[in-house]
Amino acid sequence: MDLGIAGKRALVCASSKGLGQGCAEALAAAGVHLVMNARGSDALEASAEAIRSAHSVEVTTVAADVSTDAGQAQVLEAAGDVDILVNNAGGPPPGMWTDWDRDDFIKALDANMLAPIALIKALVPGMMDRGWGRVVNITSQSVKAPIAVLGLSNSARTGLTGYVAGTSRQVAGSGVTINNLLPGIHATDRADALDGGVVAAQGITLDEARAQRAATIPAGRYGTREEFGAACAFLCSQHAGFIVGQNLLLDGGATLATI
Repeated sequence: MDLGIAGKRALVCASSKGLGQGCAEALAAAGVHLVMNARGSDALEASAEAIRSAHSVEVTTVAADVSTDAGQAQVLEAAGDVDILVNNAGGPPPGMWTDWDRDDFIKALDANMLAPIALIKALVPGMMDRGWGRVVNITSQSVKAPIAVLGLSNSARTGLTGYVAGTSRQVAGSGVTINNLLPGIHATDRADALDGGVVAAQGITLDEARAQRAATIPAGRYGTREEFGAACAFLCSQHAGFIVGQNLLLDGGATLATI
C-alpha cells in the first residue's frame, strides 16, 4: 500500500533502537525524511546511517534528552516544520507502590507525559496552519489495564492519554490527527530488562523467563519492532485521517478487554 507520505518530514523520538527505531525505519521505507532523536549519540548515528543507506532519505540526528527543557529546544530547532511527530521515551523503572516518592513520579511525568505534551504544543500549531499533520504517541498496554510493577508508567502514560483524548478532538478539524500506540511486550531492550528482573526474582534462566512471559500472550510470542513500526506508519499515512484520539493495542492479545 502506498501510504501517500513520501517527501514529508517526521520527528521520531527515542529512535536509535527498539520501537522508536522500528517507527523510523517504517516511515523511511515510505519515503519520509527523518529527524531522529535519542540520548546516546553512538547508537543514534549508527541507526541513522543504516536508514540512510537502506532508504535514501534525509536523516538529521539530535542527541538530547527530551525530558529536559534544553533537550526539547535542541530537538525543536532541528525539527522545524515537521509534518509528523512520533513521541516515545523509555519507561520508568519497575517496582512496588511503596518504592516510589515524589521525585520518582516527577521524573516519570517529565519523560512520559510532560515532554510529549511540550512537543505537541510546539509542533501541532504549524501542522494546523498547513492543514495536515500526524502525531503518534507510544504509550503502553498498561494504559488499558494497569501492570502493578509499572506503577510509574501506569500513572504518567495515562495522564498523557487523557490529554490526548481532549486535544485530538480540538485539532482534527485542521487536518491533524493525534493517536496513541499501546505496545505490549516486544523483543526490545525494555523486555530484556523486565525479563532480567524475573530472572533475579525467581532464580531462572533468561530463556525460561521469556518462555514464561510468552505463554501469557495469546499470540504465543513477543512482538517485533518491524510490525510495530508498520502500525505507526499507517497511523501517519494519508489513509488514517479519520482515526482521531484512539488507543491502538499491539500486544498479541495479552490485555483482557472487550473494548
